[in-house]
Amino acid sequence: MTPPVLPRSDSCSARHAGVLARRRWLGGCALGAALSMLGAAGAQPRTSLRLARVENIPDQLVGSAILELVYRRLDMAVDFVDMPAKRALVESSQGRVDGEVQRILDVGREYPSLLAVPPSINFIEPVAFVKRLNFRVEGWSSLAPYSIGIVRGVGSSERGTHGMPRVEAVTSMDQLMEILASDRIEVAVSDEFSGLLVIRRRHLDKAIRPLFPVLQHIPLYHFLHERHADLVPRAGKVLQDMAASGELERLREAFTAHMINTAGQ
Repeated sequence: MTPPVLPRSDSCSARHAGVLARRRWLGGCALGAALSMLGAAGAQPRTSLRLARVENIPDQLVGSAILELVYRRLDMAVDFVDMPAKRALVESSQGRVDGEVQRILDVGREYPSLLAVPPSINFIEPVAFVKRLNFRVEGWSSLAPYSIGIVRGVGSSERGTHGMPRVEAVTSMDQLMEILASDRIEVAVSDEFSGLLVIRRRHLDKAIRPLFPVLQHIPLYHFLHERHADLVPRAGKVLQDMAASGELERLREAFTAHMINTAGQ
């Protein structure tokens, strides 16, 4: 299958169309292979891990799907325990679960009992979503003149908009896009994937669009509790091989494409 050829354009709308078209193509090509790998069980894994997964964050599902493949190659199963972000860190750092699906690298400095498994498993890219505006995005500071919405507890958004005069924090991605659609704010900040997923699911993709370039690229790392220190290099080696072959990138593209393409159905 040949990927879609898109006209070159510097406009935000062309970039948005390119993102969605590429994801549709990748989803159709690669998702079946990824799912078949997950389904190719063979013998039952001998041991299992319980990993904390932050609830209501779409990108955590992508990390989960990747980790299922990683640990299957180590003859291990994984179970995911959905919980709020702060509670997840308490549970994982105290060893009541075996680790975290994915977090920013700084988590390891704040919670030394959690060990990062390099290389990064995933990433987020915060983006400015708008309804009426069209302005040149040049980093976080370019958002300052506008009224901004963020999701409470999302550290990248809180840090990026810190000190700006008109910032409203809400409790969920869905609420964030609703207040943008109703003109309560001018800019909504969300990671690109989660934002596109929510506006597609809520049928707001004709009214709301992302502006590019992204505000920041933030790598995410899988973490294990220190009692699993011997597992860190083994899981890391699987991830290194997947990254070197391009498999890790292809899987992420396939999973995100599938989730976005089926969101409005």
